[in-house]
Formats: sequence, structure tokens, C-alpha cells
Amino acid sequence: MALSIGIIGLPNVGKSTLFNALTKAQNAAAENYPFCTIEPNKAVVPLPDERLKKIVSLVKPIKSANAVIAFLDIAGLVKGASKGEGLGNQFLGNIRECSVLIHIVRCFENEDIIHVEGNLSPSRDIETLETELLLSDIQTLERKIEKLQKTAKAGDKNSRESLGEAQSLLAFINENKPAIFFPEKEKDTIKSLLNELKLMTSKKVIFCANVDEDGLITDNEYVNEVKNYAVSRNAAMVKISARMEEELISLNEAEQEEYLASSGSNESGLKKVIKSSFEALNLISFFTTTGGKEVREWIIPKGTKAPQAAGEVHTDFEKGFIRAEVIKYEDFIKFGSEAACRSAGLIHVHGKDYTVEDGDIIHFLFNV
Repeated sequence: MALSIGIIGLPNVGKSTLFNALTKAQNAAAENYPFCTIEPNKAVVPLPDERLKKIVSLVKPIKSANAVIAFLDIAGLVKGASKGEGLGNQFLGNIRECSVLIHIVRCFENEDIIHVEGNLSPSRDIETLETELLLSDIQTLERKIEKLQKTAKAGDKNSRESLGEAQSLLAFINENKPAIFFPEKEKDTIKSLLNELKLMTSKKVIFCANVDEDGLITDNEYVNEVKNYAVSRNAAMVKISARMEEELISLNEAEQEEYLASSGSNESGLKKVIKSSFEALNLISFFTTTGGKEVREWIIPKGTKAPQAAGEVHTDFEKGFIRAEVIKYEDFIKFGSEAACRSAGLIHVHGKDYTVEDGDIIHFLFNV
């Protein structure tokens, strides 16, 4: 599946700086003024996974391929964006296609860096953006309800049922409650509605406190404010320094590890963001080794059955699925090859009911 991460926040909070650092794509303007991002910047980056490197070192394939993640740097939103303020709500639409949202919140003082509201207040900043997403979702639902009313009036039974569901959801959001907390969101009719409309407040949000280097070592009042807000929203929270991440780009792997350690951080911002995104979306990954010619990693939702995992590799694999031969990652690393695992009886054959586990190395057998 495609994992797309949208980077959102008020103008001038470090979104583009973080985007440049995370994607190593220095094509996103990072200037000290609001709205320096006009078009959404996009970049596809490989999923950093040490397991893939270890498998490749043993298999020595002709080529290898990481799973990939798309990052989208979305222009800063301000109060009134849903009504066209700032650069208008055209950027709200860019959020709809994202799998998860990283909400950047500035958590450091610096008189040289302009704040769109004039001063720091993480809770206010979060609520400003959250309100615009709610207002945009309200507009989307109101338009949908108008259409459903017309078709329901014409006698369409499905429209009448959907109309009631949409109206209930609208009433909930009108109470300033994100759609992700709607009590009946797991109902099939509501799921269908949310999938169709791609409401922005139905998406998982990870709050990201952007700090200076001192803030990586000790939580300041602003970080604690973001942390408390994340808890109130039952959301994940990570703390990174966008500027420090940017400086890491020019360093080799050993230098990066040394720099991170000296800054009081044990992993890069990219790994923190991806780890939190995987947890928020309940994702795992598995590997395929194509006759030793190619090693590749694939992202799937946790709980995916073997045929559907095969479909990620190729639709024909799912259609003609026969069985899956599975080696556990730990066994493969311990014994060093598929042949050695086979001799040790560590290749497990599974049918359609097998639930793929994180790190599985799978060979799919199919017939179309």
C-alpha cells in the first residue's frame, strides 16, 4: 500500500525545513516569512529499515528495493483558510489524499523568526489549524447532504439511510469534534461515507514539537503543552529539531549517530516520524526475495491475510494464490540463507487464512 505523510501546520513553523531534512530534497523553499510554500512539495523516500540491509547482505541480489513513503509539504494554513484567507482553502484539498498528518508546532523562542500570530502558544496554534479542518469538513458534508436530500426525495432508499448518517456526523463535527472520534465510525455506512469524502478530521494526526537543540534534551513549557494536547486527542507526539535534522544531511552514517547522541537523541526525526506513522496506522512490512535476483520490502496493514499481501506484489498473485512459503526474519538472519532454513525445517507453508506478520520473508505460489 502507498503510505503518504502530510506535513501540516501554521505558516513559518518549520514545515519546509523539516520536509527538506526528512526527504533530503532541497527543493522546498525555507524562508523566514509566511506562505513561502505556495505549491505542495512532494517527495518519495525509501523506508529506512536495517532488516532489508541485512537480508540483502546475505542474499546478494542483483537489485533491491525499499518500500517507499511519500511526503507532502502543505502550505501553511491560517485562521479563515476554509473561507479563503491566506492562500485560500485550495491547500486543504491536498490533505485529503494523505494517509496520516504530521502537525508541526513551533516550540522554541527566537525573535528572528516571525510567528504568524505574533507570539508562541502551541495550544492556540493547534486549535487554529484544527478549526479550519473542521470547518472544511463541515462544508464537504453540507454539500454531500444537499445531494443526498435530492436523491432521497426522488425515492432512493440507500440515499435516505446515508442521509441520516451524514446528518448525524455533521451534528457531531458541528460540536467541534473531529470525525475520527465519531462513535459510529466503524459502521459500514459511515466507513463508506468517510472513504468517499476523505474528511480531514477523520485522519490520524501525529503532533510534532519542533524544538531547538536545547529542547531535545529537556522538555520546555511549550513541548509539555503539545504533549498534553496530544494526550487529550489520544494522539501520538514526537519531538524533533528541524534545523538539526537539516544539518544531519551532510554527515555520513557514523557522524550522524555521533551527532544525534551528543544532542540527546537516539534516532533521527525521519525514523521517529515513520515509526509513529506505522503505529498510528497499524502498519507492518514483509519481504520478498525473487530467486535471489531481487529483495524487496512491502508495506501492509497489520492483520492482512496472505492472498491480499500477495496482491501488493502483483494482482495476479492474489487472483491465483495457492500458498505462501514463509521464513521468519530472525530465522533467516540466524541461518543465513533460504537453503539453510529449508534444511532446518524453518520454511512454513501457509494457505489463504495465514495472517502475515511483521518481517516475514515470503515466497508466493500462484496459478493464473
